[in-house]
Amino acid sequence: MNKLTKSEAAIKLTDAAVARVKSLIDRTDKPVLGVRVGVTNTGCSGHMYQVEFAEDLRPMEDVVEQDGVKVFIDPLALMFIFGSTMDYTESKLQSGFVFTNPNVKGQCGCGESFSV
Repeated sequence: MNKLTKSEAAIKLTDAAVARVKSLIDRTDKPVLGVRVGVTNTGCSGHMYQVEFAEDLRPMEDVVEQDGVKVFIDPLALMFIFGSTMDYTESKLQSGFVFTNPNVKGQCGCGESFSV
């Protein structure tokens, strides 16, 4: 496990993201360590973010701890998301985690996928 400090963290969370992760973990019916962030090869621009509960530590994952929340970074996703900020937003029509990623070179029209 590569544990990164907040100043060198692969990803940073806003206060809203931290609060949402804590809320989601509190509502689970099984023990989880935190959330896992990954990137899948899909979407019209090539890549999409994937956020899921982390029930275990997987080989070669980076772990970012911030304000009592652990984020496990899939090693295959690290090069795509390094330096990103994870936020949580809510509107009348949708809610979810949103990423501000300095590595993104383009996004699809709906904003669901990106390219680097």
